[in-house]
Amino acid sequence: MASGFKWSSAHAAMAPGDAPDASKRHDDDTRTQVKISVNGQPQELEVDNRTSLLDALRDHLHLTGTKKGCDHGQCGACTVHVNGRRINACLSLAVMHDGDQVTTIEGLGQPGAMHPMQRAFVEHDGYQCGYCTSGQIMSAVAMLHEQWGSADADIREAMSGNICRCGAYQNILAAIKQVRQG
Repeated sequence: MASGFKWSSAHAAMAPGDAPDASKRHDDDTRTQVKISVNGQPQELEVDNRTSLLDALRDHLHLTGTKKGCDHGQCGACTVHVNGRRINACLSLAVMHDGDQVTTIEGLGQPGAMHPMQRAFVEHDGYQCGYCTSGQIMSAVAMLHEQWGSADADIREAMSGNICRCGAYQNILAAIKQVRQG
């Protein structure tokens, strides 16, 4: 075997689905206490060191507005703000954010008090299936605080990390332009 891995008789005797219990494979040093502020609320989590920020938000804190799209940082569906800057939560480990301030779509606005960008997305029909919408909105809000030009090409470049599989780009662009023009 080129890889150097050798199968034991225990592995050979396993049936599909008989993998060892994952909770029994971890030592105490593979889990870490993480204190973060999420949407203004202090949170303390004990996570496996390999847990992405996305999985911590969705699976541990049940904030499912942040979507898992590609899980490779290519689609932007998982965009959140960390200390005021946008990041792809799927590419960042939760343990890297001890002490950080995280904002998800749930912390941006509420149905009765929407953020201006959320309101503009509704007004301009900046979504179709809605799967990418939270990431698109989080990215667009962050872009308002970044140095980008006001031309359509500048906005498209700023938003290029967020993919809309339905193709609602013109409507998304219109929503962003409305908010930027104030």
